[in-house]
Amino acid sequence: MKKLRTPFGARYGSTLRKRYAEIMKEYKKPKECPNCGKVGKIKRIKIGIWQCPKCGIKFTGAAYTISSPIGKIIKYQAIIQQPQQQKSSE
Repeated sequence: MKKLRTPFGARYGSTLRKRYAEIMKEYKKPKECPNCGKVGKIKRIKIGIWQCPKCGIKFTGAAYTISSPIGKIIKYQAIIQQPQQQKSSE
């Protein structure tokens, strides 16, 4: 079994330590800018606000990742509904 890298030692229970380790692993991974495509330079300004220092774009995302699963679903639904709205306006 792989040892978890958490600052908690033996405190707070194994489930919480595993969840923390998984979140931090995702947070520390190199991220790709959705605008310019540069990998590894995305910085979190505040919770949910990210910035690419190369192109200067600021965008929103999840707290520890640049996109959340629910955000992907909403974006997909918006893409599907967009052609339907164009047909109804004609």
